[in-house]
Order: sequence, then structure tokens, then C-alpha cells
Amino acid sequence: MANTASTDLTGVFQRLQSLLLTASGIDLFLQDLAELATTAADQSLSCGITARRDGQPLTVASSDERASALDETQYQISDGPCLHALATGDTVLIDDVDHDTRWPDYLNRVRPAGLRCSLSLPLTAVGAPIGAMNLYGFGTPGVFTKDVRHRCELFGAQASGALHLSLSRAADQQLLDQLDQALASRTIIDQALGVLIGQQHCTVDHAFSLLRRRSQSSQQKLRDVAADLLTRTTGESPQPGKPFDRT
Repeated sequence: MANTASTDLTGVFQRLQSLLLTASGIDLFLQDLAELATTAADQSLSCGITARRDGQPLTVASSDERASALDETQYQISDGPCLHALATGDTVLIDDVDHDTRWPDYLNRVRPAGLRCSLSLPLTAVGAPIGAMNLYGFGTPGVFTKDVRHRCELFGAQASGALHLSLSRAADQQLLDQLDQALASRTIIDQALGVLIGQQHCTVDHAFSLLRRRSQSSQQKLRDVAADLLTRTTGESPQPGKPFDRT
């Protein structure tokens, strides 16, 4: 007989795959992922997704303000279940905030906010945590039963793979953008070299030396010096050329 949790999650996984294919940018993908995570356990939950930027933990997406506030509480005191999951790659369950003895400062702060239980899942790539998904329950303690936790862990594993692919796509896009910028700069510099060769009746190497000396003396980027030269010579702003062929 098929595993009930896996069967019930089929629709959620299909939506996750759809997000990966259709989300226009990593930020929107993470936001949609946080909202989808709240449906994985078939419970009324809030979700925050934590990652590190410039070495500091940050909520990169959340399903609602309650999740953001609970994440932020942990960042303020540099302690809590989601930070532990992010640092260690371990899954952290708080079954009942009134009976858990870990992170007492954090628990004392979040009880008044109505938190009753939570599950923090590491999001991993290549065996290392790259983020943490924090699921918060407010109605009653003990929401994360064995079956519910299993559903959440299955979703977390799928989300890790989707996040890794999404980050890879974002990195590829960034590389393509950098190639576009490099080619645009190279085109403008080559045009400026052609102007200097015509004016000075010199070699390409000598023209490049002239351009580089102007860049150093003016403390401007080589591309900007080349663009200024072309503008002064032609009376028009230089054209950067065709973008990188991505086909």
C-alpha cells in the first residue's frame, strides 16, 4: 500500500515543481515556497525561511508577519531553533513551548506571541545547510505528530532540491549578466581604441597605453574613459553592442 503521507503530498510537490519552472527570480520563488510550506502539513501554520547574507541570518521569505517576528526574535538574541538548524543541519522540534527547556530566553519571549510549537528544517545542498525552514504552530501544542513531521520532512527534502536548482539558475543568470557587461565594456573600449589609432596614427598597443594612462590619471574606469572619448569625438553616447548570445 502506498505511503499516505507521500500520496497526500503529491499535489504539493507538483506545485513546488511548478514554482521552480515559473518563478521570475529567486526572491519570488522563496516567497512562494514559504507560502506553499504552510500547506505541506495540512495544518494551520506559519513559515519563515532563514538564510545567511554577509554572514548574518536573515528571513528571506515568510508566509506572514508572525513568522517574520519569531525569526527576528532569534536573530536579536543569536539563539533559537531555526539558527540551530541552520548551523548544524539538524531538524529541531519544539513539541510544546511550555515544556521545552532549550533556548529559555527565546521561549520566554515567544510565549506571549502565542507560539505553541515549532519545527525547524534545514535546507541543504551538497550535504551542507544553506538555509532553514521554520514552521510555527499557534493553536495547540503537539501539532507536529510523527506523521505530520514526516510530511514536513519530505517537503523539506524536496524544497532543498528546488532551492538548490533555483540558486544555481540565479547564479547562471548573474554570470550571463556579467558577460553582457563585459562584452559591452569591451565593445566601447575597442571603439575608443579605433578613434585613438586614427588620431595618433599608432598601433593598437600604443592606443591602449594612452587609454590606460588617461584612466589612471583621472581615476576613472577604463570603460568610462573610453565612453568619454567617444562622446567627445562623435557627439553621441557610445552604443554598447549586442548582448551575449544566450541561445
